[in-house]
Amino acid sequence: MKAFPRTPDASRLFPEIMKAADAAKLQKIFSIGLDQPDGSYPHWEKLKRISPPSGLTHEEHWVAVKMARNQARRSVKLRQKSGDVFWFTEPSCVRAQLSHLDLHAGGSLSSKGHELTPSDSDRYLARSLIEEPFSSSVLEGAATTRQAARRMIEGGVVPRTKDELMVLNNYRAMRYVKQIKDEELTPDIIINIHKIITEGTMDNPGDCGRLRDDKDNVTVEDDITGEVLHFPPPSVELPKRLQEICNFANEPSDKANFIHPIIKAIILHFMIGYDHPFCDGNGRTARVLFYWYVVKCGYWILEYVSISKSISAAPSQYGKAYLHTESDFGDLTYFIINQLDVLDASLNDLHTYIETRREKLQQFEIALGDQNINHRQSFLLNEAARNRIRNIDINKHQSIHKVSYLTARNDLEALTSLGYFRKIKRGRSNLYIPIQSLVEKLTRPE
Repeated sequence: MKAFPRTPDASRLFPEIMKAADAAKLQKIFSIGLDQPDGSYPHWEKLKRISPPSGLTHEEHWVAVKMARNQARRSVKLRQKSGDVFWFTEPSCVRAQLSHLDLHAGGSLSSKGHELTPSDSDRYLARSLIEEPFSSSVLEGAATTRQAARRMIEGGVVPRTKDELMVLNNYRAMRYVKQIKDEELTPDIIINIHKIITEGTMDNPGDCGRLRDDKDNVTVEDDITGEVLHFPPPSVELPKRLQEICNFANEPSDKANFIHPIIKAIILHFMIGYDHPFCDGNGRTARVLFYWYVVKCGYWILEYVSISKSISAAPSQYGKAYLHTESDFGDLTYFIINQLDVLDASLNDLHTYIETRREKLQQFEIALGDQNINHRQSFLLNEAARNRIRNIDINKHQSIHKVSYLTARNDLEALTSLGYFRKIKRGRSNLYIPIQSLVEKLTRPE
């Protein structure tokens, strides 16, 4: 990936074009609006490679596009390195995706009549709690597996390597921001998020939860060529810039200054990446901060989608969105559009997972009917398949179904013999635990 040169300065080109243009050309320039015919939001690097409207040069087309964007621009109280503020627009493609997210990320998830509500989240969506920490860590270089992530997060297995610890730390950070979702953001909270994310994984342990200083010489570079893509703001500015990020996050949205919560969360994500306040772990910190804000604003379902998985599917587009914003005088719209696309892909992935899970459970119920098991055992297997029980003992099974101790014991022993449960000793009693691949075992074709 290469850094982009600054886009042509439309404010400088405009007077020259106005002088030379005739009435017909001026009419065409002023007729170009914020929305492109194809629904895109092209950067100069793309616009200069496509045919401009008839009668216009590439530069004239760019000036017309920039005029429309400048008329629609909304400034935010966050500064570029130059001191100018960042800004964004809301073309139709952005408004359409925000409307979609409002409908599908703040209420309940439904899949052909099977509804998932916030109270069901821990039960049905544990997979996504694993996916985001895993993908976020892998995006920044951790070499581990989803199986290892699942063992650590679900099974409490101690991480064996630094890479595995990165995954577990990301999970802990996600849990932390959920606990503080009703608090106002402070620089100390951002620093604490970084500390949780990087604990035990930094080459220099002293960098954990520490703002960079001028001795650190932190830059953003291309992984292959080593070309410097971004010089973050000077470290001496970081305390003030972090406070400005917090002020932006905490500023109440009112009718006079409403910014859609998802746009605001995306801008928070962008600013941590742009300011790069830490020696390492900035991307993970930025993504966790995004989750903090959307959950705070009631988009609970977004806690269970993995934006990092979607970003890692097209990492160059993620990087380009940063570079487009910086090279085009602080226009955040490029990054906003990229992250809305990421969210759309992540939500689609979640819905696909839910639908697949629903179909599996239906197959599971059919398969149960073909097994030589009684209604009590069928009930127990259904509860286990839906993660409603993690373990059971003979006394509890006896109590639920009002049967004798011997009958309850025979039920559980039979399920263990069939390979659906495993038995461990707990004190003087036996504990019966459903196997992890229970659904797959019953639905797998012979």
